[in-house]
Amino acid sequence: MTVLVIAARDDWPTDRVVRMLSDRGADVFRLDSADFPQQLALDSRLGPNGWTGALSNAHRAADLSTITAAYFRAPAAFEFPPGMSGPERTFAAAQARAGLGGILTALDCRWVSHPAAMSRAEYKPLQLTTARECGLTVPPTLITNDPAAVRTFAEDIGGPIVCKPIATPVFIEGDQLKTVYTRRLTDDDLADLSGIDTTAHLFQAWVDKTHEVRLTIVGSRLFAAEIHAGSPQAHEDWRSDYPSLTYKPTRTPDRIAHAVRRLTSSLGLRFAACDFVVSPDGEWTFLEANPCGQWDWIAHATGLPIAEAIADELQGAAP
Repeated sequence: MTVLVIAARDDWPTDRVVRMLSDRGADVFRLDSADFPQQLALDSRLGPNGWTGALSNAHRAADLSTITAAYFRAPAAFEFPPGMSGPERTFAAAQARAGLGGILTALDCRWVSHPAAMSRAEYKPLQLTTARECGLTVPPTLITNDPAAVRTFAEDIGGPIVCKPIATPVFIEGDQLKTVYTRRLTDDDLADLSGIDTTAHLFQAWVDKTHEVRLTIVGSRLFAAEIHAGSPQAHEDWRSDYPSLTYKPTRTPDRIAHAVRRLTSSLGLRFAACDFVVSPDGEWTFLEANPCGQWDWIAHATGLPIAEAIADELQGAAP
């Protein structure tokens, strides 16, 4: 039986999972969307028992009928032969996504997690609504492109508010990778909200906190780590100053554990990286669930066996 791994070639957390599966004797076939169509061939036919055929590269082939599990983690974009025009590349990418992507998502196997579920779960408004329905505390939230609505929201909250991206905070500008961090708004910011009308923005009430928690969920297993900020900028958004952070494994309260398992089940996820803030009175407030969140750095810092849990989940060996 084969475990299919779909991830970027240079994704080192995936390397750890593949190595662990291989050390356990599992047959692993790894591909990146960037391999298709120049380095990966697809040959699949629809018959009475569904799609049959194979994926193959210069080294080996994987029979679709032998794939029992698939690990999906942010593969790269398709790469096409040089010389194609822009419109041709756009057309070819749509065909590749519908063809290769369609065959892969049609596989009837154990997914961590299924791409369709991951894509749906990326919508922050859906996350927040589902989290609240599952029993988690969620900050008062506004999504808008209307500056007047932001000022009204701030008045209604009566305290600090933050602005954060609704989708991925990472973008490339001038060949440089940049990140948009959560920012607590000042009175001057509220006085000048120029640019808010250019796209959708997410605003939330600021929640006083002693620390934050990254709660990684693999199947039904929970791995919680406290994140303590060592600088003012990290206290506002810990991603802005990694060197100042310290970590400590922690226990997930029973109420939170139950609600988070309900959340991932509702979203159809077998993996998620959830972020919480913990207030001085110990209350956990949910911020987001990333269906493709980073986990290896915090596993390294805390010793939490997250790679092992992912391998267990793919092999059907999870408790």
